[in-house]
Amino acid sequence: MTRRTLLFALFLLALGGLMLHYRIHPFMVADKLHPGMVHFSGTSFLASIFPFVDAVLVTILFLSRKTAMYGYLLNGLIVIFGTIFMIHFNVAGFMAKPIPPSQWIMNSMLPDIAIAWADFFVGKALYDFYIGKEIKYAEVM
Repeated sequence: MTRRTLLFALFLLALGGLMLHYRIHPFMVADKLHPGMVHFSGTSFLASIFPFVDAVLVTILFLSRKTAMYGYLLNGLIVIFGTIFMIHFNVAGFMAKPIPPSQWIMNSMLPDIAIAWADFFVGKALYDFYIGKEIKYAEVM
C-alpha cells in the first residue's frame, strides 16, 4: 500500500510539474498574424521533454524493484538540470524586466523548483522503500 501511494504521489507531482511547465512554455502557440491558427514551437517543445520524461519514464522505472535505481538516478538528474534551467530562466527574466527586490520570491521560479525537489524526495522515499531502508529507520525509533 505504501509503495503504491508513493508511486501515485510521484506521478502526480511529475504530472503537475508538466502541466505548470506547459502553461509557462506552451509548444502549440496561437499565430498572431493569422487568428485561429496555431504553430509548433520547437524550443518550447524541447523544454517540455524533462517534465514529460519525469511523468512517464521515471514512473515506469519505479514500477519495478529491478529498475527503481535507474528511476531514482534519472529523477535526480532531471531535478538537478531542471533547477539549473529554472534559475537561469528566472535570472534572464529578471535582467530583461527588472522587478523590485520585495517581489523576487513571489515572481521567481522558487515555487516551481520546490515542486521539483518534492518530486525528488518522494522518489527517494520510494527508492528507500525498495531497498529496505524503511526497516532501518523503524529500528532506530
